[in-house]
Amino acid sequence: MSESSKRAMKAKASLAELIRHGESEHLELKESFGRDAIETVAAFANAKGGTLLIGVTDKGQIQGVRVTSSSLKDLANQIDQGTGLHPSIESRSLRGKPIVLIRVEESKVKPVMFRGRAYKRVGNTTRQMSLEELTRVILDSVGATWDEVPDPRATLRDIDPAQVKRFVRLANEEGRRPIPRSISAGDLLAKLDLQKGKQLTRAAVILFAKRPQKFHLQAMIKAGRFRPEGLIVDDREIEGTLWDQVEGAMNYFRERLQTRFEITGRPQRTVIWEYPLEALREAVTNAVCHRDYLSSGHTQIRIYDERLSVWNPGALPGGLSIEMLKKEHASKPRNRLIAKVFFYAGLIEQWGSGIDKMLRETRNLDLPEPIFEEADGFKVTFSNAAIHQPAKPARDGQATAQVTAQGTAQVTAQVEKLLKAASREPLSREELQNILNLNQR
Repeated sequence: MSESSKRAMKAKASLAELIRHGESEHLELKESFGRDAIETVAAFANAKGGTLLIGVTDKGQIQGVRVTSSSLKDLANQIDQGTGLHPSIESRSLRGKPIVLIRVEESKVKPVMFRGRAYKRVGNTTRQMSLEELTRVILDSVGATWDEVPDPRATLRDIDPAQVKRFVRLANEEGRRPIPRSISAGDLLAKLDLQKGKQLTRAAVILFAKRPQKFHLQAMIKAGRFRPEGLIVDDREIEGTLWDQVEGAMNYFRERLQTRFEITGRPQRTVIWEYPLEALREAVTNAVCHRDYLSSGHTQIRIYDERLSVWNPGALPGGLSIEMLKKEHASKPRNRLIAKVFFYAGLIEQWGSGIDKMLRETRNLDLPEPIFEEADGFKVTFSNAAIHQPAKPARDGQATAQVTAQGTAQVTAQVEKLLKAASREPLSREELQNILNLNQR
């Protein structure tokens, strides 16, 4: 048998094996060539490439298709005119029936459009891209990030001078980017690349605007306290700039989380929080810094009896995995300008170090390590198992006091008594203090 015959047999066997496995992200089977076939070609080019077989049903049955030199040329012209692509097209024979094999390479220029629409591959189906997905592809193709795009709706009049002064103070305290304290808002934004010509970038808006949600409604945090039965005990929207959101989240934690106190012999007691606050700060900072702002979803904080989670829209950037996060890894910020400004202000210690800090802070309290997962976005979950266990004895042998239900009940009773007293008639502070049997203001 000649070498060419051996190669032909091997190619047929490979093709039959491909069909046997069925349609996938990289394989499409079509009985005939039409508009939907060209849409699939465009989808393959917008992804990692793929193979299209004409003359095969989606069940893998070989039906064959009429193949001539003119029909192949016509097919190539339709793809070229519709998408500008020039894939490899050839005829094959399988089980004695002619089929057409189209191999599509990933396009270097994206998105590939067909009749004004862009398509993507989702499993074994071809779907039209949403505006959000299309924008993401365009940004990736030119090497830009969402926060670097100018926002033509915003002007310097929308910038809050107080936010600018706060950043200048933080940056000078950190010493990573010394900035004159008298610098104007316009000069600061220009120095930080937050202004393109005369237009403010999206980063400038959500970092320094008076009302960022006026321009980007999705740029906010939703926080809630939940009971096991699914009951929402508390629900809060945290808006403002990203600085405001981080601090607003920390205030929410301080209001809602339990504490215990260790008596160590020093003048002040040591406060042990239900979760390490610095780890929570890192989780929230990472969420607002690295979230996908093209998504309409909000950053979410959920507090349950036994766990706390921080979720943000947007999976890990390409090339990163959950396993890699716990090792030393290069930072791939989804929003480069925001990450840079956060670094100057000290909210990010070192790019790529946030995960390590969360792990370190939880270990210091003997808590389980946080769980990192991709769940239609990125989520970090903390467990509070240790707060409900007996605290470790202090080194000097003194007891450790913990906040208990008894203390909560006492405070609740005092509040109830106060409300009843105040509802009858106006009372002074001294009178209310006497009713509650309190010695101090």
